[in-house]
Formats: sequence, structure tokens, C-alpha cells
Amino acid sequence: MPAHLDLAPYKLPSKPVQFFELNTSMLGRTILDTSKSSSSLLNSIENNIKGEVNDVIAGVAKALNIHDFYSAHLLNYCEGYFTPGPLANKTVDPDKNVTQCSNRTALFHFDPTAAIQKELKPGISLADLRWPSAIKDAVHTVEIASKAMFVLYCVGAAATGLALAGAFFGVLSDGRAAPLINNALASLALLALGIASAIASVIMSKVVHEVNKRGNDVGISASKGKTFLGMTWAATILMAIAAVAWIYEFVAHRRRQTSYVFEGKKGRY
Repeated sequence: MPAHLDLAPYKLPSKPVQFFELNTSMLGRTILDTSKSSSSLLNSIENNIKGEVNDVIAGVAKALNIHDFYSAHLLNYCEGYFTPGPLANKTVDPDKNVTQCSNRTALFHFDPTAAIQKELKPGISLADLRWPSAIKDAVHTVEIASKAMFVLYCVGAAATGLALAGAFFGVLSDGRAAPLINNALASLALLALGIASAIASVIMSKVVHEVNKRGNDVGISASKGKTFLGMTWAATILMAIAAVAWIYEFVAHRRRQTSYVFEGKKGRY
């Protein structure tokens, strides 16, 4: 078996509503060059791992006691393994088997460095795996932004719910107040969802860029949650349409009133 496996990490397909996903199935490949590691446990891995490439990778992950992937969500994160293995071949693409998820928590912030360090076997540190410090720095810088995003989504969801309820009464009423109130609610939801969506896009781009830039040499890659981005921007666009629709309804209502007044004055003569 070669001392160093020069294999690019398999890019994960996006999973619905995930924020981003971290692929660690190749993490530890560089430690197979045992001359660069000071850990006695790491030095024993090469002698204990045999077989095909997928078996080698699975053996490294098992020896390190880490999972193949970690998917970050708005309220928690999940982890699991690829089946039948992390690498695709001509007939089989890797499938993801989620084994467990953390408890859902408000103002959640996913820290992959802490999550993986917690799972590593005693005697192994992220320094042994050459974990890039830039990844930890990138994740740390977006912690406050993630919490702000959560608050904005809550505001946006509440305003959207009120706007939907207001739309029902607005259709039944014939006054000018209903369009104005509904426009205010839709505009508030639009503002909150728009800012949250922008923050989500920036955070995803920053984290994924830094992970893929700094982590390739140690077998780490990341992918954006494209479905999450699609959903959040779709909601923003829908609220923009709703806000414009209520403005149009307000203007149309005034025109109808003006027309009624004009017709009434003509009828007097």
C-alpha cells in the first residue's frame, strides 16, 4: 500500500434544508505517511489497514473514530457514513446514511472543529491530522452572523404568518386600511427574510470556500446547501411579490373610490 493516498475528496450532493455539509471521509489520508506523525496510535494505522481504496478510507475513519460527513442545519447538525463507501465507481454512487443528529437548539452554531475533536480517539488531536487553523477561524467569524440569521428568520416567519392571516381578512374587507397593514407585514417579512438570506449566502460561500481552499491537502471538502438557499430566496421573492401586490391593491382601491365619487357628481347634473 502506498504511503500517501493522493485522492480528492468526493463532493457531496446537496441534501434538503442543510446549511452546508462537511466531507471528512478522506480526513487522515496524509497521516498514512507515518514519518510525519508523532502519535503512536496514528503510526499503527498503516499496518492495520489493508484492502481496496474504499476499505482503506473506511479503515482510517474507523481508526480515528470519526464520521464520513457532518451536515450543518439551522437548529442542529447531523453526522453519518457513506454506503457502500465514500468513493463513486462506474455502477454505484455513494449514499448517505445519517446515524445521529444533535438536539435542536435556538441560536445554534455548528463548530466542526469541536465536533470532530470530541469524537477522536484518545491520543489523537486535530493537530496530528494537520487540521487547518483557517477553517476554525472561518467558522468562528460567522458565529454572530449565524445567530443574527436565526433571529431574522424568526421575525420573517412571524411576519409571514401574520401577513397570510391579514391577506384572508384583506380580501373580505373593502377598506384602505387592510392593504396598508398587509403591505407593512409583507414588507417586514421581506426585509427580515432578505437580510437573513443574504447572510446565509455569505456564510455558506465563506465557509465552503475556506474549507475547500485549506482542507484539500488533508482530505476535507465542503458543499453548499443549494436547496436551503433556493428555499430561503424563494420565500424572499414571494414576500416581495406580496408587498407589491398590496401596494397595487391600495392604489386600485383609491382609484375605484375616486371613480365612484366622480360618477356620483356627474349623476347630480
